[in-house]
Amino acid sequence: MGQDVDAREFSREDRTKYRAKVRRCLDVFARMLGERDFSVDHPQVGIEIEFNLVDETGEPALRNTETLEAIADEDFQTELGLFNIEVNIPPTRIDGQGLVRLQQSLRDDLNAAQAKASGVGAHLMMIGILPTLRSEHLAQDTISPNPRYQLLSDQIMSARGEDIAIVIDGVDRLDTTADTIMPEAACTSTQLHLQVEPDDFAAFWNAAQAIAGVQVAVGANSPFLLGNQLWHETRIALFEQATDTRSEELKAQGVRPRVFFGDRWITSVFDLFEENVRYFPALLPIVEDEDPLEELEAGRTPNLPELRLHNGTIYRWNRPIYDVVDGRPHLRIENRLLPAGPTVVDTMANAALFYGLTTVLGSGERPIWSQLSFQAAEDNFHTAAREGIDADLYWPGVGTVAVRELVVRHLLPMAHAGLEQMGVDADVRDQLLGIIEQRCVSGRNGSTWLIDEFTHQLERDADRLMAMRATTLAYEERMHSGEPVHTWLGGSWHTGLRG
Repeated sequence: MGQDVDAREFSREDRTKYRAKVRRCLDVFARMLGERDFSVDHPQVGIEIEFNLVDETGEPALRNTETLEAIADEDFQTELGLFNIEVNIPPTRIDGQGLVRLQQSLRDDLNAAQAKASGVGAHLMMIGILPTLRSEHLAQDTISPNPRYQLLSDQIMSARGEDIAIVIDGVDRLDTTADTIMPEAACTSTQLHLQVEPDDFAAFWNAAQAIAGVQVAVGANSPFLLGNQLWHETRIALFEQATDTRSEELKAQGVRPRVFFGDRWITSVFDLFEENVRYFPALLPIVEDEDPLEELEAGRTPNLPELRLHNGTIYRWNRPIYDVVDGRPHLRIENRLLPAGPTVVDTMANAALFYGLTTVLGSGERPIWSQLSFQAAEDNFHTAAREGIDADLYWPGVGTVAVRELVVRHLLPMAHAGLEQMGVDADVRDQLLGIIEQRCVSGRNGSTWLIDEFTHQLERDADRLMAMRATTLAYEERMHSGEPVHTWLGGSWHTGLRG
C-alpha cells in the first residue's frame, strides 16, 4: 500500500460511501475490460526491492529519513519501519538484453545509494529478514513517520480488536504478540512485475500461483527471526500473521485472511477484484472526487482510486494491478512472494525463472492448472517456505519429487523456452538460469548459507546475539561482492563439508 494518505479517523458514513464507490469502480472496470484497449505491444517488466538498513556492527539502523534525504532519488521511498527503504526500478522491455539493462540499472542505483547512505551511518542490506532484529526494533516508536503507516496499523489493530499473536514453529519456536503491525517491517521482499493483457491475465496468474512453491524453495533467504531459527522462508508465516485482522473466532468461521494465497483458479482478472470487494471490508475508506463512470463516458481513462487503494490493502502473494500510464490503462501481475537478496544477480536469476515459467505455462495448450489442484499449489507454497531448497513438492506428471530435481530436470528447460518466447537473448537466458541450476546442484541458496554460517559462528562464540551479528556482517560482505550465493564460502563450506 504505497499511496500517501493523511492521518484521519473514519466514520460509519465514510465506510458506507466508500463501499458504494468501490462497487461503482468495479462496475466501470468490468466495462473497461470489454470496451477499452489494454493491449501490450512489447510486455514490460519491473522490480521493486525492500531493504534493511544496518550500522557498522550489523544492527538495525533506524535512519530511513536521513538515508532517503542523503540518497535524494525519487526511485527510493520510505517503508513501514525506520530501518526499511524501498527502490522501484523503472520498467523496461524484457526482450533482447532487457534483463541485463534492468540488472545494470538496479546495480547502478544501489551503488550510488550505498555511497550516499554510508555518510549518515547506514548500509543497505538485501535480505528477507535481518538476523539481528530484536523485539525492541518492532515497536510503536520504530514506525516510519509517514502518516499512512500509523493509520494502516491503527485500522488493522482496530479491525482485529486484540493484539496480534505470532506463533511459528521451526527448528526453534517463536511465540509472541504485537500491539502494532510492526512485525511486518521485518519482512523485506522482492516484487516482480509482469505486464499482461486482459485475455491472458487469468492464465498467467494461474501459472504464477502454480510455481509459487518452486520460487520460494529456490529463492529462500529468511531463516531467522528475533534470534530464532524458524522456516527457510520465515517471511511467509510472519507476513501472514502480522497483518491478520481476524480474531480466532473469525478464523474458525472461515473468514479469509488479508494475506491471501487465494482459494481457486480464476477465469478472468475481474474475479480477483470482485473477490476483493465481496470478501474484504475497507481498511482505509478514503473517497476521491473522481466519478469513474463520468470519466469513462467522456472518453477518458478512469483512475479508479478507491478500487486500487482497496486492492493495495489485500496482500495476495500474486496481486493483480490496474494502473494508468500516459492515459492508457494496463494490467500487470505483482509477484510478491520472494525475499530480497542475496545479490543483484541472484535477484535477476529469480526474476528470469519467474518470467520464463509464467510465460510458458500461461501460454501452453494444456494448462498446468487443469492437472494441479489449487490446494496442492498452496500446499507446495507452504512446504517450500518451511523446508526451502530441500523440500519435496508435487508436480503434475512427476509426482512428489525433490524440488532441486524438479527444477533441473523439468522446469529449467521450460523457463528457457518461456524466455525465448519473450525474445530474451540466449546469452542472458543461459547466464541467469544457469545460476538457478547451480543453486539446485549445490543445494545452496541464501537460507542454507545463512543457517550454515550461523552454526559455524555459534561454534566459535556461544553467544547467539554475537553469532547473529557475525553472520550478518559476513553476509553483507559477500552481498557486496556481487557473486551469486551458490559460490559463497562460509560455515562448513570452508572445509567442503556440504555438497
